[in-house]
Amino acid sequence: MPVVLPHVVMDITIEGQMTVTVDGAPHDPEPFAPPWRREDFAAILDQLTDQHRSPVRVEVREADGTAFTDIITPGKRRRPDPEPETPAPRVAGLLALHGEGFVPGEDVAVAVVLAHSEAAPDGTARALLAPDLLVGSPTREVILLGRVSGALTVGHPA
Repeated sequence: MPVVLPHVVMDITIEGQMTVTVDGAPHDPEPFAPPWRREDFAAILDQLTDQHRSPVRVEVREADGTAFTDIITPGKRRRPDPEPETPAPRVAGLLALHGEGFVPGEDVAVAVVLAHSEAAPDGTARALLAPDLLVGSPTREVILLGRVSGALTVGHPA
């Protein structure tokens, strides 16, 4: 018997909205959530591979008629981190975020997402920011991170 993977079809409109079906059945956002958009691509696939606990066959159909197909495999399942014996100390008024996998001593940028932008058809992206958004930033750096491609740009807006 041949292996049959769940078939996910993502139809994307010229405005960037997206409809999703799984094996022909609609896969809609949660009630009261906004409609799916192109930038939800990775989150939807993570959700579906986790839900099915298997790879999925994905077909993406663009408004201009182009399409691509791929097999997406689930991410590695990690055991949740054990709860610490005592809560980590907190500095009054500050929040902490911990991450793993960094090279000891490397410079790690800290970025707060203010908005999302959509990549142009040629794969370029830009962010337009009001100057007052950078007032509280001592480095005045902005990071563009492709949620699907993993492309990363760090720079100072002009």
